[in-house]
Amino acid sequence: MFENISDKLDAALKKIKGRGLLKEEDIDAAMKEIRLALLEADVNFKVVKDLVEKIKSKAVGKEVLESLTPGQQVVKIVNDELCDLLGRSTSRIALAPNPPTVIMMIGLQGSGKTTTSAKLARYFKKEGRRPLLAACDLQRPAAIDQLIALGKQIDVAVYASRDAKDPVLVARDALAKSRAAAHDIVIIDTAGRLHVDESLMQELKKVKEGVAPKETLLVADSMTGQDAVTIAKHFNDQIGIDGIILTKMDGDARGGAALSIRAVTQKPIKFIGLGEKIDMLEPFHPDRIASRILGMGDVLSLIEQAQKSFDQKEAETLQKRILEDSFTFDDLKEQLKKVRSMGPLESVLGMIPGFNKVKNITVDEREFVKVEAVINSMTAREKANHNLLNGSRRKRIALGSGTTVADVNRVIKQYVELKKMLKMFKGKKNIKLPKFFCL
Repeated sequence: MFENISDKLDAALKKIKGRGLLKEEDIDAAMKEIRLALLEADVNFKVVKDLVEKIKSKAVGKEVLESLTPGQQVVKIVNDELCDLLGRSTSRIALAPNPPTVIMMIGLQGSGKTTTSAKLARYFKKEGRRPLLAACDLQRPAAIDQLIALGKQIDVAVYASRDAKDPVLVARDALAKSRAAAHDIVIIDTAGRLHVDESLMQELKKVKEGVAPKETLLVADSMTGQDAVTIAKHFNDQIGIDGIILTKMDGDARGGAALSIRAVTQKPIKFIGLGEKIDMLEPFHPDRIASRILGMGDVLSLIEQAQKSFDQKEAETLQKRILEDSFTFDDLKEQLKKVRSMGPLESVLGMIPGFNKVKNITVDEREFVKVEAVINSMTAREKANHNLLNGSRRKRIALGSGTTVADVNRVIKQYVELKKMLKMFKGKKNIKLPKFFCL
C-alpha cells in the first residue's frame, strides 16, 4: 500500500532532511520532486497543485529556514498537510438515535460492494451490535446468493426475496423485519453497473427516498485511481453520499484515489478494504496513513492488529512457558498462526517504521506453510525435545512433510536460535515479553 509514492516522497525529502541550513531554492527543488511524485501516483492535478502550494508557503517561512533542523520541519509540514488532505481525524459511521441505523451501500459493479457490505456487518457484530443484511441488488444474478453465503459465513441474518422486482419494496420489508427482530443496524446492498448511467441513478434515488438511510456509503475500487475519484464525484452530485469505503487498498501501490477522493468530494473515507478475507476491513485513520506514506510506519495499527489476534490469557501462558524454558515446537506453530491471522505479512511489516526503506527483502508466506508442515510431521516427544532430532528422524520428517532435509534443518535451527534469545528473559523479573515472535 502506497509503496510507489512512499519511495518517491522519501527520496525527495531525503535531500533536505540532513541539511543544517536550507535555502528557498532547496525547498523549490524538493517541491518539484514532490509534485512529480504525487502526479505519478495518479493524484488529481488540482489536488496536487493546492497541496504543493500549501506546503511551500509554510516551508519557506522564516521559522523553518532559520530553525536548527529545517529539514525535519519540512517533513513535519508535509505530514501535517497530508493529514489535512486525508481528513485529519477518523470519521465514524453515524448511528441513529432510534434504531435501526440504515446504511445504504452504493457503487459500481466490481468495486466489491456486496463483500464490503458483509465485512461491515461483521465489523458491527464484533462491536456487539445486531446487523441485518438486505439483498437489494436485483440486477446481478448471483448477488443474492453471494450475500446469503457471506451472511452464513459471519453468522449474520440476511433478508432476501428471490421473486422481488422492486428493490425499494425489498429495502422497506428488510427495515420492517429488522424492527420486529430487534436488529439495530440494517445494511442495504444495492445494484451496481459497469458504468454510471441514468437508470442506475434513478433506482438508487428511489431506494434512498424509500428508506431514508442514516448513512449512504460509496464503495470505490482504489486501484482505478482517477476513475474512482470521478465516479465518487458523480455519485455524490446525483445521489449524495456521507462517506467512502475504498477497497483493494492492499494492491494499490500508487495511492492516487485515497489522496484525491476526499479533497474532490469533501466526503470522508470511513473504511478501507485490505484484502479479500471477510475480516480485512479497517477504519480509515488519516494521521496513520500519512505516517505510512512518509515511511514512518503505523505502530498504533500494528498494536491494534496484534490485540485482535492475541488473547491476553494465552499471552500470559506463553510468557510462563518461556520463563520456565518449556517453549516447544507446538508453541512456535501457534504463534506463527497468530501472526498470519493479523493479515498479509507484507502489510503487517509495512506498519513497522522504516521497513519500507529496507530493499531486496522478499516476503514469501509459503514459508509459514513449510514450517507448519515440518512441525506437524514431528512426534509429540520430538516437538517437546529438539535434541531427539537426529539425522534419520530429520529424513523421516522431511518425507512426511513434503519438504527437504535442508528445510527441516532450517526450521530446527530457527527454533533453537529463538529459544536462545528467549533464555535472556529467564529469571528476570518485571519484564513484559513480546506477544509474538517472527523468525
